Amino acid sequence: MYLSNIKLWNFRKYGRAGQESTLDLRNPHLSLDFSNGLNVLIGENDSGKSAIIDAIKLTLKTQSYEWLRIEREDFFNDSAKLRIELEFDGFKDIEAKNFTKWLGWKEKTTETGSKEKVPYLRLVYEVQRKLEEGRILPSDVRAGVDDECYLLDAGAKEYLKVTYLKPLRDAESDLTPKRNSRLSQILASHEAFKGKETTHFLVRLFERFNDSILGYFEGVDVGTDGSEAPSQDQEGKKLKDKVDSLLSEMYDESKESNFDVTSKKEVKEILEKLELSLKNDLNPGLGTLNRLFVSSELLHLEKKDWTGLRLGLIEELEAHLHPQAQMRIIAALREISGTQLILTTHSPNIGSKVKLKELILCSGDNVFPMKDGCTRLKSPDYTFLERFLDATKANLFFAKGVILVEGWAEEILIPALAKAIDCDLTKKGVSVVNVGNLAFLRYSSIFQRQAPPPMEMPVAVVTDLDIMPEDEGADAESKTTTKKAKYDGVPVKTFVSPHWTLEYCIARSTKLRRTFYKAILEALREKKEDEGMSETGLAEYVTAITNIDVHFNGWSKSEAEIASSIYSQILGEAKVLELARGKISKTIIAQHFAKLLDEGAVAKTDIETDTNISYLIDAIKYACRVSSH
Repeated sequence: MYLSNIKLWNFRKYGRAGQESTLDLRNPHLSLDFSNGLNVLIGENDSGKSAIIDAIKLTLKTQSYEWLRIEREDFFNDSAKLRIELEFDGFKDIEAKNFTKWLGWKEKTTETGSKEKVPYLRLVYEVQRKLEEGRILPSDVRAGVDDECYLLDAGAKEYLKVTYLKPLRDAESDLTPKRNSRLSQILASHEAFKGKETTHFLVRLFERFNDSILGYFEGVDVGTDGSEAPSQDQEGKKLKDKVDSLLSEMYDESKESNFDVTSKKEVKEILEKLELSLKNDLNPGLGTLNRLFVSSELLHLEKKDWTGLRLGLIEELEAHLHPQAQMRIIAALREISGTQLILTTHSPNIGSKVKLKELILCSGDNVFPMKDGCTRLKSPDYTFLERFLDATKANLFFAKGVILVEGWAEEILIPALAKAIDCDLTKKGVSVVNVGNLAFLRYSSIFQRQAPPPMEMPVAVVTDLDIMPEDEGADAESKTTTKKAKYDGVPVKTFVSPHWTLEYCIARSTKLRRTFYKAILEALREKKEDEGMSETGLAEYVTAITNIDVHFNGWSKSEAEIASSIYSQILGEAKVLELARGKISKTIIAQHFAKLLDEGAVAKTDIETDTNISYLIDAIKYACRVSSH
């Protein structure tokens, strides 16, 4: 059995204004399907990941018997009622017998295409509050397929408890001995200890140990069979006799001291005295302790002969773990047979390494599974993205907006242009993702849905026209239309350069090209320095950079001719001034140009009003949700 769906009404951020008092049960504020395996909730802070985990946890409770209850903050917009529904599928007969009174039946299509009836379980947790009093009314989890449902008994609830790992785990504290320690809670609820509070072998062992302690202070040795013999070490008895003598003086002779480990003989108290550590590792770090803690918490998922739910909820798996350790834990979790896992993460590393189909993107007020049938991705796209969706590209899952670009130059320049027009991408939460080629369709299709609701995250595709200047004519408009038709679709919008390439468009700009040419000279100087040119030789390049205006003042060509001249220098088809011939890295040029922009070399109004780069400015403003007018 596994958790197949969750529905929420007015729970935390998942609610709708105007529906605070009444619930439309046909239209939940969130409906999310889970797969029977690994499910990774991913997204920026406050995107609703923890709300989903907490809704499950509040309804099912945990194996560690944590104190969980609905609070006022759980009600959306101070509403009067909230509702959580959970549905379970995939029952084996031995599991279904635990819930026979509450099961329903539904039709399912088999792999052969035939129809069959299969059991399912629906849980409902509806909670109301008196608004005028601010009091939350008592409520309990019910189950069934009709409107009324019926209370679940304690036995059935035991089969539905989840294993939960909290975020920001303090493994060092949780694994050390103390009252109600996390380790004692984990062990006490395990089948090895559960129901054996006073009869467990450890209790008998502890009693024998306690008898030995008592015997030491009585001056006797206690054998394993309970027999007593005078002890050769009488220091304990002398100490006890001295205490008893002082006690009789202060009280009376009827009072006698008793040295003992504990007055209670219950397994819970014994477990609270246990510490879990690593053998032969005296000073483990937080990451190591975290892995030890995770290992102990997941004991419940591997219980033998268990006929209940095997569901693990793990928040922020990456806590205190370096990227390789994160991957090892993911691999280990996959090896736990028959287990369903729902994780939350802020780690681009995890986002890039798990299968795309296992990701569920939390964005805005909704969630968007990435599995087959939900996105516009085709089967080969999933294979492609699993090869190339690395950690740097996976940051798109944590963004408020995305700009997809085809090369390093755009990735470097766009943030600098954005900052120059007061649209700092970092502050706006916008990610620039370099797809490295023309695979925009594969990446943009991640955000395009097969069915409502659409994603609200703005995604801008920035691409070159890729038509030589002499061939533009009517072909430019046609190619622009074709590219937009190929990539566009809510929430993706395509922005095509008006001319050949990004660099050529900048070279055409009367406001930008002087600074751009200076960046070309800076890149050339760096190239020559890299090749080992002497300080004397480099001085000529420094002079050219310093006197850049002299060269531009003598140019009387048309805009297109000037742009071609500049661009030919980049391609190595002509000398840069009279200095050298040879191809110059566009990436290095972009880096120097971005630095000059950051230093204020071009005015904001000149950047915003230049038609040659307006497509870049429009893309930036779209991704940042800033009006272009």
